[in-house]
Amino acid sequence: MGNRSEIKKIDTLQSVELGDGVEILLRVAGPFVRSMALIIDYLIIIGILIVLGIVTSFIGFGTNDNIANGIMMISLFLLSWGYFAFFEGGKRSATPGKRSMGIRVIDRSGNAATRGQVFVRNILRYVDMLPGIPTGAAGFFIGGYGVGLTTCLLSKKFQRVGDLVANTVVVYNKPVDHLTASIPPAFKKVAPPVALTREEQAAIVAFRDRAGLWSEARRVELADHALAVTNAQGQLGKTRLLGMAHWLTEGK
Repeated sequence: MGNRSEIKKIDTLQSVELGDGVEILLRVAGPFVRSMALIIDYLIIIGILIVLGIVTSFIGFGTNDNIANGIMMISLFLLSWGYFAFFEGGKRSATPGKRSMGIRVIDRSGNAATRGQVFVRNILRYVDMLPGIPTGAAGFFIGGYGVGLTTCLLSKKFQRVGDLVANTVVVYNKPVDHLTASIPPAFKKVAPPVALTREEQAAIVAFRDRAGLWSEARRVELADHALAVTNAQGQLGKTRLLGMAHWLTEGK
């Protein structure tokens, strides 16, 4: 696709090759939209803490102040360490802030991120929060995110330190599009030099039908496996294999 590089630059689209050689497009979320999601999440957390503060103040009037302070400290700890990991490790792979901005956390391969990956990326959030004082509780709110922002700007996929270590990336929720490269028709039909079984014929035709979903390197790599039929490797082998598929489907 001739304008693929231009699309990447304009719309942050990034191609990812899956295990079976199929390429997909991921629209990576940049620092701005992620910052907006983070602000929304912090506002939610602050709101929760305000409500908890009011409740615990009433508890403190009727009981010991130490109990109320203990509840607040536990709540701070849970919100500080668990809020992002809980929501990003869930079914939607996104916090309320990320959902409102239409983004989510996934594995760099395009698959869903595991809970282990989510845990790692959020543990390292305190590295990304530097400069600041990224302590277990209060530092949750006063980290500067200078390291995270700098890493995002230097990373091709806008990954902060936690993303780089956990092998995750933040993308938009829009459906994943397949990269389809046009496969030029064979210049001429090529008859197979040997008799082929029905399964082998089907495999060659399937190669042509699916070739548009693969990168050029993967097409050549797969065509090389048919060396016994094409008697050639590289681009020549791929072209002959496409010609055989054309011969098998269109006839002589």
